[in-house]
Amino acid sequence: MHGKRVALVTGATRGIGRGIAEVLTADGITVCAVGTGKEGPSYGDGIYIQCDISKEADRIRAIDRIYDTYGRLDILVNNAGVAPLVRGDLLDMPEESLDRLIGINLKGTFFLTQYAAKRMIKQKDIDTPRMIITITSISADTASISRGEYCISKAGLAMTTKLFADRLAPEGICVYEVRPGIIETDMTAVVKDRYDALIEGGLLPIKRMGQPSDVGKIVLGLTSGLFAYSTGDIIHADGGFHISRL
Repeated sequence: MHGKRVALVTGATRGIGRGIAEVLTADGITVCAVGTGKEGPSYGDGIYIQCDISKEADRIRAIDRIYDTYGRLDILVNNAGVAPLVRGDLLDMPEESLDRLIGINLKGTFFLTQYAAKRMIKQKDIDTPRMIITITSISADTASISRGEYCISKAGLAMTTKLFADRLAPEGICVYEVRPGIIETDMTAVVKDRYDALIEGGLLPIKRMGQPSDVGKIVLGLTSGLFAYSTGDIIHADGGFHISRL
């Protein structure tokens, strides 16, 4: 059996997922990266696994391959997600767009977590903390009417965290939600100028866009096991955006 802790990070080919994978790898954790492309980055002694989390066969194959390769999975980081192909009026949102985001962001993540949890429960011979961390968004509770389907999918993930935290606590598996704010990635590049202006105007107490590594460091903190008496918590990675201010 592999002697180091093993993490699975979905959506690890770019953006926040890459930032998380790099930070965990630097701390000595074996990171298995998941992405939809045939080829993708590998980190340290970890492997890359092609996987569309919206497909059951892909989800099962990814988890099984990790256990076949390393014999263990200590940390699941649910990060994979997509944005709407087109932003538009909520009143004109096409059904296909909602189906796509629910299928990938919410349904895919839920059932990946379900299968991973079943296997992690059986992993009682390894004396290290086991945990599941889901990356959501400030859109989980901040309305954005030009991309309502994204907000709905992230709000669903917030409840998914609570549900699995409750179910898995007796099994010794802690579950957390990390809720990023405005993070500088390719997803936000198209609106960077707008965000820069809003931040300069006082939108955030910490007056800068976040970096993927900022989210990665929070995930690393959770993996330390120092939060063993906490589960179901939301950890904000948003520069203070969530603070109600006058």
